[in-house]
Amino acid sequence: MNILLVYPKYPDTYWSFKHALKFISKRASNIPLGLITIAPLLPADWKKKLVDLNVTRLSDRDIRWADYVFISAMSIQSESVKEIISRCIKLGTKMVGGGPLFTEEYDRFSEIDHLVLNEAEITLPRFIDDLSNGRQKRIYRSEEFPDMSVSPLPDYSLLSLKDYATAGIQFSRGCPFDCEFCDITALFGRKVRT
Repeated sequence: MNILLVYPKYPDTYWSFKHALKFISKRASNIPLGLITIAPLLPADWKKKLVDLNVTRLSDRDIRWADYVFISAMSIQSESVKEIISRCIKLGTKMVGGGPLFTEEYDRFSEIDHLVLNEAEITLPRFIDDLSNGRQKRIYRSEEFPDMSVSPLPDYSLLSLKDYATAGIQFSRGCPFDCEFCDITALFGRKVRT
């Protein structure tokens, strides 16, 4: 199975740091931590490739290579997501959506073949099991919050770290606060898990 992990492009906003990155000769501000964290959850014999549209272009050849294109995004990336979806449909490649955008707004993306929502440590193994048995569903959800000790170490080998200004790490999920601009509590709950 060939899996193409795609991280959509940020528009020219706070998230992109487009103009500041030129000063430090970097292509993107942050690594696609979610995608490189779920990559080790995929079966070891599956071939994986990552394309971060903030660093490089997505070619038709990449999409044709893939049996599935996995897309993870935040809402700020929704325009890029729509372009990726359109290209995958045109080329006949199946898609799996996950991450904050799809978890919060999955009903806006009827074109996505499968939605692996909430925290992937729980929902992705269910999808993989169903896929291997030919009984995959469209939507995988969970109200459970996994113990952080089951989250795998990210697969940094999928990236060229020299292209990034920072390489974040995740040591906890959840937050006890309720900031009006933030969706962390909706995604990861109010209890801090380490």
